[in-house]
Amino acid sequence: MDELALTGLECWGHHGVFEHERREGQRFVIDLVLGVDTGAAAASDDLSETVDYGSLALSVKAAVEQDPVDLIETLTHRIAEVCLLDHRVEWVRVTVHKPDAPIDATFSDVALTITRTQEGRQ
Repeated sequence: MDELALTGLECWGHHGVFEHERREGQRFVIDLVLGVDTGAAAASDDLSETVDYGSLALSVKAAVEQDPVDLIETLTHRIAEVCLLDHRVEWVRVTVHKPDAPIDATFSDVALTITRTQEGRQ
């Protein structure tokens, strides 16, 4: 299984448990690693034979920018589901970074990473 990575996708979302997070929004940074077989695309040199990471980036960005949720866990799962809509994606590892989380301490990042598979989809 090959791995396709898309890292550092910046999005603006209104997610969080605090009113000011919902009202003002904040930056979320998304990293994706997809398990895909790229053999057919390599042989044909045809974009239709693989995951179009440009289209995927726009779909993930839209998923972050839509309906607000309270938890980073919910958002991360939503993104994984978007990635798994393409049947060629065997598994996905999604990391959602919330670098501007409302924490009253000095920190560089808050992040959640999950891995989901086609078999585990419900």
